[in-house]
Amino acid sequence: MSVQNRIDDIFFNRMDKEQTIKTVQNALLGCNDGELFMEQRFSEQITFDDGHIKTSSFDATSGFGLRAVCEDTYAYAISNDLTLPSLRQAAESVQPIKKNHANAELFVTASSPAKALYTDINPLPLVSFENKIDLMKRIDSYLRGKESKIAQVSASLSGEWQAVKIIGADGREACDIRPLVFLNISVIVKNGDKMESGAFGMGGRYAYDRIIGESVWKAAADEALRTALVNLDSVAAPAGEMPVVLGSGWSGVLLHEAVGHGLEGDFNRKGSSVFTGKIGEQVAAKGITVVDDGTLPDRRGSITIDDEGTASQRTVLIEDGILKNYMLDRMNARLMNKQSTGNGRRESFSCAPQVRMTNTFMTGGDKDPQEIIASVKKGVYAKSFHGGQVDITSGKFVFTSSEAYLIEDGKLTAPIKDATLIGSGIDVMNNIDMIANDSCLDNGIGSCGKGGQIVPVGVGLPSVRISKITVGGAG
Repeated sequence: MSVQNRIDDIFFNRMDKEQTIKTVQNALLGCNDGELFMEQRFSEQITFDDGHIKTSSFDATSGFGLRAVCEDTYAYAISNDLTLPSLRQAAESVQPIKKNHANAELFVTASSPAKALYTDINPLPLVSFENKIDLMKRIDSYLRGKESKIAQVSASLSGEWQAVKIIGADGREACDIRPLVFLNISVIVKNGDKMESGAFGMGGRYAYDRIIGESVWKAAADEALRTALVNLDSVAAPAGEMPVVLGSGWSGVLLHEAVGHGLEGDFNRKGSSVFTGKIGEQVAAKGITVVDDGTLPDRRGSITIDDEGTASQRTVLIEDGILKNYMLDRMNARLMNKQSTGNGRRESFSCAPQVRMTNTFMTGGDKDPQEIIASVKKGVYAKSFHGGQVDITSGKFVFTSSEAYLIEDGKLTAPIKDATLIGSGIDVMNNIDMIANDSCLDNGIGSCGKGGQIVPVGVGLPSVRISKITVGGAG
């Protein structure tokens, strides 16, 4: 059965499809834009801690959100009752927005076909609850058998299956079925009075079989343990301005936060981003290309369509240091006289869409990663990060590493604890002077918060050298 037929079976078993479309069109008549977003979602999460089930939950939700958009404002009505009477009541509740917006011109865009990027299988029932618990017991036993310094082992497994249907004010229809799974393993090790932790997670838009095979989870467990033991031997991070080398993959979270959010269209339309008005200008060093790509198969941040019904796409944001594009949803695209880039996303039917990233990364260069490390006489190698804070208006950020090392005479030496990078997105992008050929995305662990909503994302980076940046530390 096709995805379209499955979606129709889900949402129009209690609602007549023709009447639903007619109700939406009547409700949004006289608006610039808007849509009905229908959703059904099943999700589960199991947390295993020190040999016992700590939490176990299963949730089934369904509902719709009806949005009417006039100029730069919108009215939004939601219900968890997928019936025509509820939809008609929602249609009545969004009518007041039209009063001050007479004769609004309908925003109509050409639709492009969306390519399926992942399976439509529901991963949740494919593995029994007993086997999921057995998996986490084996992870716990495996790690404790490897290392006597282990003080605590935690594992969590989560999965979801989301079906969505969008009916637009301009008559567009789109649908998608989105699976998502995630495994995380964390370890605390102790040596005397010192305790440190390490973690490793992975996931994507596929079934559980991709992450619960023995060789896969053992490799993940080994990496969590390795990171914890490295941190157990860590010394105080140095402080001051110095060169820093960022590792490939998850270090792209710095790019996501310090640069990516500043390239979202809503901030730029409102003039609150450091990148506002700089299309066509040099905003990064030559050789730097930054892309947001929601079309990568099976990736955590990928979406066949966005939550407004626009096909996902690859958008080059910065090319060879020149700012080329912003990420856009439909409302900001219309107000900026541009086309949506397929970046209108929402956490659930209870939330209106916002401009959000998908998989955001920097493309690779021509240097060998070891060559970059060897080029630094004294500095820091930051392999991974806990996270940080960013001010969108100024671009200033603070990020703390989860695994980092001193670089001395071109070689990695002592691991260091909590090295903090302090700077601004534009400064960092202009101070990158070496780019490696090892660009890759993270392992499928990213989630992004904005406006109170959280959506899954991907981040990526090649190994790069930042010629100078302030490092905060105790050394």
